[in-house]
Amino acid sequence: MNRAILTHEEIPKSMIENRENPIAIKKEEFKKLGYQLIDSIADFIDSIEERPVTTTKTPSELQKTLGDAPLPTNGTPAGELLTKTTDLLFNNSLFNGHPKFLGYITSSAAPLGALADLLASSVNANVGAHILSPIATEIEKQTVKWLAEFIGVSPNYGGILVSGGNMANFTAFLAARTAKAPKSIKEDGISNASEKLTVYCSKSTHTWIEKAAILFGLGTKSIRWIPTTSSNQLDEKILEETIKEDIKNGCKPLMVVGTAGDVSTGVVDNLAAISNLCKKYDLWFHIDGAYGIPAAVIPELQRMFEGVSEADSIALDPHKWLYSPLEAGCTLVKDPQHLIDTFSSHPEYYNFSSVEGEVAQNFYEFGLQNSRGFRALKVWLTLQQVGRNGYIKLINEDIELSKLLLLQAENHEELEAIAQNLSITTFRYIPKHYKSSAGQKEDYLNALNEALLNDLQMGGEVFLSNAIVNEKYCLRACFVNFRTSQKDIGEIIAIVVKEGRKTHERLSQTKD
Repeated sequence: MNRAILTHEEIPKSMIENRENPIAIKKEEFKKLGYQLIDSIADFIDSIEERPVTTTKTPSELQKTLGDAPLPTNGTPAGELLTKTTDLLFNNSLFNGHPKFLGYITSSAAPLGALADLLASSVNANVGAHILSPIATEIEKQTVKWLAEFIGVSPNYGGILVSGGNMANFTAFLAARTAKAPKSIKEDGISNASEKLTVYCSKSTHTWIEKAAILFGLGTKSIRWIPTTSSNQLDEKILEETIKEDIKNGCKPLMVVGTAGDVSTGVVDNLAAISNLCKKYDLWFHIDGAYGIPAAVIPELQRMFEGVSEADSIALDPHKWLYSPLEAGCTLVKDPQHLIDTFSSHPEYYNFSSVEGEVAQNFYEFGLQNSRGFRALKVWLTLQQVGRNGYIKLINEDIELSKLLLLQAENHEELEAIAQNLSITTFRYIPKHYKSSAGQKEDYLNALNEALLNDLQMGGEVFLSNAIVNEKYCLRACFVNFRTSQKDIGEIIAIVVKEGRKTHERLSQTKD
């Protein structure tokens, strides 16, 4: 019979007295490796403008670069690994910190944020319970308060740092479901609800809403996709008509999602009007501000964001327009008790309720995660480094650059300016003297600009994304990049036209 416990005499002395292991790094070596790595990172940041925006290698070429060796049996020295890996990353990545990266809404990351992540990883706090992360918990609480103040809502909003927009919106969605659905669903489930639960959003709302409806039991048929006005805002009249019709048909409306910065075009919904409707029909008012809500800090734009302070919940992403490194999203909730009602649990093996007689805030009660990394540190430090006035300057400059891009597109005979809102500009390439019948012309221009975007994204000179605006396939530039300057705008225009001509020539030859 095997024994589960060894006696003291049976434990090897070498294990007790001198535990040598392959994972620890001694102080002097750690300093040497750290200094070398910081030097490499500093050189990388300083030269980022001179590098391609992205690698031009295919997936198979990248796999070949890595090789197909099996899992190592024995270890490799840390210095050798860091040197090799630094080379891999700096020569085979897409750099969203590059001044000509204007693609998806991922910002150029504040250098201080990289140092913050190193510091946070060194302590390795588990910010799930206060007792596990004493100062980290307090820093996250302060970060949440500052983010609320930043966008102009009460600092009494509670919240939690999460990975990004999807998780920030999911967290709010679940809080809304708990607050507004029948209380019996916690025990009986949604399938036993007597009324069909419904949620409301514009047709331009980000895809997270579909994921939430599927993953959290409501189903996609619970979503009421409200048409938008000519300015691409949610149509409040149709929204109210739809709510009334659902109530008449025995449905249970839960929430309305307003967008503060549509992901494709940057449009902000009429948040004040949506708030009034939510109050009238006792619905949860959620704002998806993952991209655009930081612009509420600009005094001249505050009217655009009227109604924000009435939201029951708000999603925002510091790793978008607050220039934080990934990952950093945030959910803010007017009454944080709704988060506790939704996510809190108290199994017997948790001993987290109080610290020295004080009731402690434990972030595992505010969201989906128990074990949580210290995301707040990089946001907290950068908020202090930049300050409110610094952010007003940076965000204003991003908006002005987006306007400049639109103006230069308007003034170029081979480009068509489409729209500009907040810091997003959409435009498209149109070949000089191109003529065709109306329907064929639009079909070809859509195909041309889609092909052009693919060429631009793989070319390494500039990185844009796409948007469909009034059935036109557009090139889309989103400015959340503190390294981009006026010089880059002119160069981007030249690159787009140069590549547009090549793409048109290639497609024309294929067509012939």
